[in-house]
Amino acid sequence: MTTPLLSLQGITKHYPSVVANQDVSLTVLPGQAHAVLGENGAGKSTLMKIIYGAVKPDEGQVFFNGLPVHIRNPQEARKLGISMVFQHFSLFETLTVAENVWLGLDKSLGLPDVTERIVAKASEYGLDLEPNRPVHTLSVGEMQRVEIIRALLTEPKLLILDEPTSVLTPQAVEKLFVVLHKLVSRGCSILYISHKLNEIRALCSACTVLRGGQVTGVCDPREESNASLSRLMIGAEPAALALKPKTPGAVMLSVNNLQLATEDPFGVELVSIALQVRSGEVVGLAGVSGNGQRELMWALSGEDTRADPAVIEVAGQPAGHSGPQARRQLGLYFVPEERLGRGAVPTLSLAHNLLLTRSEALTTGGWIRMGMLAEQARSVIARFNVKAAGPGATARSLSGGNLQKFIVGREISAAPALLMVSQPTWGVDVGAAAQIRGEILALRDAGCAVLVVSEELEELFEISDRLHVMAKGRLSPSVPRAEATVALMGEWMSGLWPGNTVEATHAQA
Repeated sequence: MTTPLLSLQGITKHYPSVVANQDVSLTVLPGQAHAVLGENGAGKSTLMKIIYGAVKPDEGQVFFNGLPVHIRNPQEARKLGISMVFQHFSLFETLTVAENVWLGLDKSLGLPDVTERIVAKASEYGLDLEPNRPVHTLSVGEMQRVEIIRALLTEPKLLILDEPTSVLTPQAVEKLFVVLHKLVSRGCSILYISHKLNEIRALCSACTVLRGGQVTGVCDPREESNASLSRLMIGAEPAALALKPKTPGAVMLSVNNLQLATEDPFGVELVSIALQVRSGEVVGLAGVSGNGQRELMWALSGEDTRADPAVIEVAGQPAGHSGPQARRQLGLYFVPEERLGRGAVPTLSLAHNLLLTRSEALTTGGWIRMGMLAEQARSVIARFNVKAAGPGATARSLSGGNLQKFIVGREISAAPALLMVSQPTWGVDVGAAAQIRGEILALRDAGCAVLVVSEELEELFEISDRLHVMAKGRLSPSVPRAEATVALMGEWMSGLWPGNTVEATHAQA
């Protein structure tokens, strides 16, 4: 019989408030793409970090190439031939792309050599990257590309991918899968975590299912349906969403000829942006990451206040110079794409993170009603099924998907008149994604105006009444959902919509 490349036996990991992994066993064969499936908080990321040496197990044994190993840190893992792409990026924002990649490679290589290798790999795999750009100037999708290239440059025997496509477009996912299939054909094994069941069925020949930190099943996903995989993972199929016909009401967000030069040498200039979002409708915004979505959301949320007051109107009031707090008073709430650092303060409790955008628990003198704040946090945790130790749990102690549910829940439960959400279901399981989308539609049906920025076209098709596409800082005309197709949206992502004279953007990324 073939000796497994990786074998885990009886892996257990306890934290003070939770058992992340309990007696987990898993086997990965050479040249096998093996999925690890489970709902948010099931212990998937912890298990991957144990394999990569970033977390030490309390019990159990790891075997690599048939030999017992004690992987004490990621450097030892890389020497064995194990590389990992984390769900939360491990990049130094003040360094360039090339410098970040260099940190994970053999130091016998010089920075110019690494830069050449990045360019070659990026070209080979269709991942658009500029090696000399500082990481802090990159969008989330571009940061994901840095992580993937860094892992591929180590020529791994085992590549661990934790939600690698969560912020990639369908075209980019297809290109990445060509690379992954090629790696598998050359004998590289892949451990693949994703909540996108179609991806798992297209890539993987084996699947281990975790629930509550324990293995609940092993299967060949190619012989399963999305429905059966959902039942294995969460015990049920997600509820079907229904987008009911509704006549939109008053204009809640109006953008008229927004022009903003970039303050970042690698940023994107916003050109002639015209946009309206009415009460009782969801407007979807598609596009390849890095085409101005981030700059637009900063301008609309109040983080960037350079626009003329009348250019951006919220609830009929000029708001171009207004900051986030003033716009919240007009009913605008916002979920940013960056969870840690912008959406939540990592070291603060969930309860105190509510105070970033909510003020119900504050007195007129600025005192905090701690009992009310804790109860408010408990309400969000319960309503959105957030797996956390309680209101006192720090934001960084949550899995990525559970933190996303909390941040989205914090904004939705504020009963906004206008909600803007970037990447609403990034990194959440199929059940939680269905719940978040259902909550967005419930807000829409209650009369809220909703603007959703997402790189998942399937998601936008499911919840949007109208769609726009961003390309190179410009916004396409809107198209009704019934007339939108993957092919049409793909063309528009390259800037090829009627009347746009700008050359095609870097849609291949």
